[in-house]
Amino acid sequence: MNQALWIAKTGLDAQQTRMSVVSNNLANVNTTGHKKGRAVFEDLIYQTIRQPGAQVTQDAQLPSGLMLGVGVRTVATEKLFQQGSMVLTDNSLDVAIEGRGFFQILLPDGNLGYTRDGTFQLNSEGEVVMSNGYPLQPGLTVPDEALSIMVGEDGTVGVMLPDNPEPQILGQIQLADFINPAGLQPTGKNLFLETAASGAAQEAVPGTNGVGGLIQGMLETSNVNIAEELVNMIETQRSYEANSKALSTADSMIQFANNNLAR
Repeated sequence: MNQALWIAKTGLDAQQTRMSVVSNNLANVNTTGHKKGRAVFEDLIYQTIRQPGAQVTQDAQLPSGLMLGVGVRTVATEKLFQQGSMVLTDNSLDVAIEGRGFFQILLPDGNLGYTRDGTFQLNSEGEVVMSNGYPLQPGLTVPDEALSIMVGEDGTVGVMLPDNPEPQILGQIQLADFINPAGLQPTGKNLFLETAASGAAQEAVPGTNGVGGLIQGMLETSNVNIAEELVNMIETQRSYEANSKALSTADSMIQFANNNLAR
């Protein structure tokens, strides 16, 4: 069997994976707090036929070797955590993080999830929750009679109550940061989970210890750049076509050998 057929096949698989990543980026271009991904590839093992530096005579060495690679594979779909653009909403429960850090969310299984999605709402008990109903941690409960809600840059949350000119402090939003955010595991629902690669969550007050401050009434949009993704899509398509051409050419070579050399 012609080895080029299988090498070209690995190229087709890799470009198909890259196209899936690009498609996911474009599909989430309007998802609040979404972080784009990129496919990372590595070449496969090499078949060494002549070792570089091998002795060819008593006084001469090979200046270069003869090594044939066997293709490529996808080794990672890395998340890129650059800041997304800010959009003004004037909704008091919309909160954006300017800088590093993640909101902490209590998941149904009791573990914590992490998100950049600051689209918060109140549930029937007055708790501050994500749009999917998962509560923000540390938990905050807004009284029924609250006239307005205020979120400070340092995460301090207060409300104005009737017949009281002074705001009542409900608590403080804490952010979590990771030494390697790219190691977080995306799980859907705009959530990430801690992994061994991300390191342990380091909780901090917004605006301190390197984490970002909070901005009330704004949301962080996706950091997907549509023009960049379109360029990636064109590159992927051309690479796929080139690998398809290599596959077709290798097949033609086998066909030529069968038809002309085997007589």
